[in-house]
Amino acid sequence: MFGRLRATMQRWFTPLANLLIRRGVSPDAVTIAGTVIVTVLALTLLPTGHLTLGALLIGLFVLTDSLDGVMARASGRSGPWGAFLDSTLDRVSDGAVFAGITLWFALHPQEPWAGAGTVAALACLVLGSVVPYARARAESVGATAAVGIAERSDRLVVALVPTAFVQVGLPVAVLVVVLGLLALASLVTVAQRVLTVRSQLLHTTEGA
Repeated sequence: MFGRLRATMQRWFTPLANLLIRRGVSPDAVTIAGTVIVTVLALTLLPTGHLTLGALLIGLFVLTDSLDGVMARASGRSGPWGAFLDSTLDRVSDGAVFAGITLWFALHPQEPWAGAGTVAALACLVLGSVVPYARARAESVGATAAVGIAERSDRLVVALVPTAFVQVGLPVAVLVVVLGLLALASLVTVAQRVLTVRSQLLHTTEGA
């Protein structure tokens, strides 16, 4: 959904990437710093009710997520290590975002739909970690699973937009419904990847 936006952001980041490289900043440092900042923002601002500020700042860093990749390509340092580090730390920041939303519901039981919201956000947290795991595990057995309706950027943006507007009057029920649909989309994505890998491996076995 946001592939074109990410491509545009990558073009915009090229001057900044070149500047950071000239200053001696490594792509790994940018990856780690981004993860730390998003994690701290998610686990401090969201649970304490600063939903608009937290969602906006996190969303800003989500859009700049490709900066380290632009730097790696510009400096000739792109490779398996950078991809591994980026993918691994993405799981940390993603988990922190949905943990922050879950904690907000759990720490504010007086909010309408707080119980349902806690369950929905927790489901997003769990299923959001299974989606990339299914793809990685597929690749480890010689298959591919780059399919699904709930990619990483999609999940984060869809969750953060209603979260930002709750504090300015959006009914909490809307956020709960969005999180529920997002959890369902993640579940469908997991099923799509499982079926895709099953089909590929059975075809390989039959053709052997």
